[in-house]
Amino acid sequence: MARKSAAPTPGSVLVIGLGRFGGAVADSLVRLGHEVLAIDEDAAIVQSWANRLTHVVQADTTSSDTLKRLGVADFEKVVVGIGTDIEASLMTVLALSELGVPDIWAKALSTKHGRLLERTGAHHVIYPEAAMGERVAHLVTGQMIDFIEFDDGFAIVKTRAPKESLNKTLAESALRSKYGVTVVGVKRPRTDFTYARPETLIQPGDLLIVSGATPLVERFAALE
Repeated sequence: MARKSAAPTPGSVLVIGLGRFGGAVADSLVRLGHEVLAIDEDAAIVQSWANRLTHVVQADTTSSDTLKRLGVADFEKVVVGIGTDIEASLMTVLALSELGVPDIWAKALSTKHGRLLERTGAHHVIYPEAAMGERVAHLVTGQMIDFIEFDDGFAIVKTRAPKESLNKTLAESALRSKYGVTVVGVKRPRTDFTYARPETLIQPGDLLIVSGATPLVERFAALE
């Protein structure tokens, strides 16, 4: 049964749907120090999260009247993590939009689902399976340790230093002029992260944090 939620504090986030994706988001937000309030229609799931989040409510979120009674309109940020029920996902985003929630994040199962979410009011659409699949593909096929790509074709990677850069300063190896990427920082085993400078010496075992256009970063990370 729906009941009035506690008033949100500044920086708190509402998560709707505590399945695998929504639960992971809620858990990460808590670890980052944010208050997380959540709604799920499954009583067992609500009970399992009751002691882990600030406030958890069992309710059907497809009704704007229900969301209004729960005080959802007071939240600035809402994450909709509803899984396989596309209709419930769309109806929830529409209800949030009607309430004027200024920042709605929603999980999409497909490109078509994502387009519909945008049309019903989602400000940000996330494709977790597709994003993870692309990330894993990059990590499997190159020297990358980690990979993050942004919407505008810009990427940041953590990769092993290529052989041609070893025992040279960044100025000497001229990686930026050769490959069009920027070495942002260097992580050496058992030492703190350091921001890269022209005089930074690259040694065997160093990991580089590199940024640039995705194709250029991919090419750089493929170097031996």
